[in-house]
Amino acid sequence: MHPLNSLSDAGVSIWLDDLSRERLVSGSLADLVARDRVVGVTTNPTIFAKAITSGDAYDEQIRDLTARGVGVGEALRALTTTDVRWACDVLRPAYDATDGVDGRVSIEVDPRLAHDTAATVAEARALWWLVDRPNLFVKIPAARQGLPAIAACLAEGISINVTLIFSLARHDEVMAAFLDGMERARDSGRDLSRIGSVASFFVSRVDAEADARLDKAGTAQAAELRGQAAIANARLAYQHYEQVFNSPRWHALRQAGARPQRPLWASTSVKDPAYPDTRYVTELVAPGVVNTMPEATLRAVADHGRIPADSVRAHYDDAQRVLDGLRAVGVDYDDLVQTLEDEGVSKFDTSWQQLAEQLAETLRSRPAAREGN
Repeated sequence: MHPLNSLSDAGVSIWLDDLSRERLVSGSLADLVARDRVVGVTTNPTIFAKAITSGDAYDEQIRDLTARGVGVGEALRALTTTDVRWACDVLRPAYDATDGVDGRVSIEVDPRLAHDTAATVAEARALWWLVDRPNLFVKIPAARQGLPAIAACLAEGISINVTLIFSLARHDEVMAAFLDGMERARDSGRDLSRIGSVASFFVSRVDAEADARLDKAGTAQAAELRGQAAIANARLAYQHYEQVFNSPRWHALRQAGARPQRPLWASTSVKDPAYPDTRYVTELVAPGVVNTMPEATLRAVADHGRIPADSVRAHYDDAQRVLDGLRAVGVDYDDLVQTLEDEGVSKFDTSWQQLAEQLAETLRSRPAAREGN
């Protein structure tokens, strides 16, 4: 069986971690949906920064925005929501076929708002209104200030992709915010079956940071732990997911029509070329998860991925031993994951700020479109 078919049949939803106007115009996204079992799309500020500053696919819309005298903030929203709305339409058949489970496209709130709860909620509302598609996910970073925003948005019926989760404790807090928001939505009479959510647990970045710290430790015991932290961390996150979504609190919501907040494996491209290029896919196969991957990883899995029926649930004890081993050699887990969370928000903030500055310069320097041109 084709590896992507096997992955899908094992209960893993295959999403593409990329979006651009060029991919939409060329039909590349539609082809991936039709031929490669892709049933969702994720974006982030870095992806959009690369897309908008590469080539000329956005030129016509930028000329129109210039003619209207639109400010840089609204211009960014216009450019990104146009792509996401278009992608939502491409994925709408998958949304309908899965009764709203898949077929989702994610757009992130301005990451510069990550530490401002009220501003994050306001921006999430604006993106929800602007895209105006039922298969949208609004992405909110899992920084501590984002947790009440996640619950508030879900309570209003806004489907949420919680992003930049690195720690088990933060994942627990994210799932608690999901339950809180869904209970509030239920109590206000909303249709819970139409509200979706995923918890984006980042993978490869954990190995990159952990391996650097293990190399610094410089012991044989530390060397044996290289390349094990990320998969162990994610497997334990799935264990926590199973515990939360088998609780009486969850069962009450399920009876009211709610669907679980699925784990989503993000950052699945391999950073260290010494590791197999499919490892963050094949080692994290479990029912009811999403794996969002860049096209290069998708192609690698399609070419030579060996897909097991389940590579997570039999390995909880081993995963815990890996985290215990990290502590034993002096790698502080709490500091490691907090560093990654802070860096993740900062990197997206920097990408967005650089894109805003480049777009502002373009809006200032580019002549507006003239009638008849």
